[in-house]
Amino acid sequence: MTTAPRRARWLVPLALLIVWLGVGGMLGPYAGKLGEVATNDQASFLPQSAESTQVLDEREAFDQQATLPAIVVWTADGDRVTDAQRTDATRAVAALAGRPGVVGTPSPAFPSRDGEALQAVVQLKTDLGDGLADVVDEVREAAESVPGTKAQVAGPAASQVDLSDAFAGIDGLLLGVALAAVLVILLLVYRSVLLPFVIILGSVFALGLACAVVYVLADHDVVRVDGQVQGILSILVIGAATDYALLLAARFREELAVSGDRFAAALAAARRSFGAITASAATVALGLLTLLASDLTNNRALGPVGAIGIVCAVVSALTFLPAALALLGRGAYWPARPKESDASVEGHRVWRRVAATVDRRPRRVWLLTALVLAVFAAFSPSLSAKGTPLDEIFVNDAPSVAAQQTLGEHFPGGSGNPAVILTDADRLDEVTAAARRTEGVASADPVSASGRPGGGEPLVVDGRARIDATLEAAADSDAAKKTVQRLRDNLHAISGADALVGGYTAQQVDTQQTASDDRTLIVPIILVVILLILVLLLRSVLVPVLLVATVGLNFLATLGISALVFEHLFGFSGTDASVPLYGFVFLVALGVDYNIFLMSRVREEALTHGTRQGVLRGLTTTGGVITSAGVVLAATFAALMVIPLAFLVQIAFIVAFGVLLDTLVVRSLLVPALVIDIGPKAWWPGALSRNDGKDRTDSKETSAADRG
Repeated sequence: MTTAPRRARWLVPLALLIVWLGVGGMLGPYAGKLGEVATNDQASFLPQSAESTQVLDEREAFDQQATLPAIVVWTADGDRVTDAQRTDATRAVAALAGRPGVVGTPSPAFPSRDGEALQAVVQLKTDLGDGLADVVDEVREAAESVPGTKAQVAGPAASQVDLSDAFAGIDGLLLGVALAAVLVILLLVYRSVLLPFVIILGSVFALGLACAVVYVLADHDVVRVDGQVQGILSILVIGAATDYALLLAARFREELAVSGDRFAAALAAARRSFGAITASAATVALGLLTLLASDLTNNRALGPVGAIGIVCAVVSALTFLPAALALLGRGAYWPARPKESDASVEGHRVWRRVAATVDRRPRRVWLLTALVLAVFAAFSPSLSAKGTPLDEIFVNDAPSVAAQQTLGEHFPGGSGNPAVILTDADRLDEVTAAARRTEGVASADPVSASGRPGGGEPLVVDGRARIDATLEAAADSDAAKKTVQRLRDNLHAISGADALVGGYTAQQVDTQQTASDDRTLIVPIILVVILLILVLLLRSVLVPVLLVATVGLNFLATLGISALVFEHLFGFSGTDASVPLYGFVFLVALGVDYNIFLMSRVREEALTHGTRQGVLRGLTTTGGVITSAGVVLAATFAALMVIPLAFLVQIAFIVAFGVLLDTLVVRSLLVPALVIDIGPKAWWPGALSRNDGKDRTDSKETSAADRG
């Protein structure tokens, strides 16, 4: 670039800047439009091979029209409901028949065994979209007209409304919180007015591009998006784009302090950062793409969507930012102008002290650090991934959760969420009797032509019949899941029945089992992919193995700490079955990112100064920028906590805490100390493992110091 004509030196970055301004102007609005192609229908994300999915597909033949039940429950102001209140409740819901969105005639209100509550079911259309909330409100208003009672609405319809409310405004709120956190951190770190806004602008451009691509693909049913994937995409792109920008901006500052030529510095920064940035992006993107091997549809949805976001973040960091920095030069860092010392290891006082601590007692440092992490990792098995109970799905109070709790207090725990049994019609009586005998089943009745259990002659479709079994325990409880397992064992044993058990609880059982199978399959794939990328980047085998092992230890330690925090601080009794896998994908891939940033610089320095000095110089020069990147990424993921869903709160804590632990402990202490202690052999079998005698002498001196 320094030999190019002066005009060309300005034209190239200007052209890139104009292109990105066009991208931001045309595609930026798509960041707020993903909700138009997103679905929050959790049934659409069931395991494709699961028994509950087969039931879901087959039961459509029994439904004259697909419906979404809203379960109304009344509790009396006094001790017991009266006959008059029962009559009024039946009349109130019956008046809803024929209303837009209501299917058929609501069931009559019937009392609980204790006589203190009433229940009725109103079937709603499944294609109401945003209008579902209005219809549920109509149901609630009608139910509230019964004198002397308190009316609540539970069931799938009410839960779906609360879920939609939780994601309402996700685009603006989540993006605003994440960008505000990033801006504050960058202003504090750089003490510069312009550079933080340039970095954030690049992140926003990357997000706009990613959302536009995902929108088009989702609109054509190539990928699927729900509120969770939508939120994670925003956080992932902002965090990754900012991280890559910080690395490149730090390198530009060094190059600018040495050469003074803004264009040469921008080109050199992009060239020397290219390997580390693309390698780190590849680990995250390929790690996410391994989710395509999952049998859970929402896991598979996150894979390509997240990978698209990472690619857009890389493109922005390697094109928009160098162009902007080339045009701004030293002005990007105003009022803190780059100095000559910024390009030397002597210019990083804090990290010089950290490097000196590691160098003084490397073996003691890595042994002590590894021991502390191992102690926390010992608690990781206590993290329960058996699913999140219904009353914990929403962090804040949700009307559907309160209604479900009331329902469970007066009716069998599984009321409103029956186990759905499909069987050959000629074995209907035998299967019904076996279901009723199963421990944990409160009642089991064939579904009649009216669509209600026990309401007349059983409905037979293509030689198949349906039985609804109400469970004694709450549909989301461990007891209910065990009952479903017993049901399946008992009914599968009936010859010729071809009985299948589905419904909400069965879906939870299948999801939990599939998530466990996914972890067994996907975790090794991710580790192999990351290991291969590190081997290619560092041209070594031993160092990549050490990096993967340390990041794995960091993940287990984070899970152990999370288990303690979730149980004793947040009050969660369990996590979603997918949380450990999501945590692994993000933490391992992103954790390796920082080690890539560090070790690629260490290798560069080691080629000139030897392994020991290479580690010390690499740690000193990258310490500040990597720590800043880690804090930024942790802050962006922590922004997910603004969405009041336990799943996202759990993911946010695991990733945010794990990233900080990795940045401040693993990358700063454990990895440098290990490499210094091992010496040049750490680069085996590469050329650096056969370095000159200087490193061997340094290694002996270090060992002597440790013994001393």
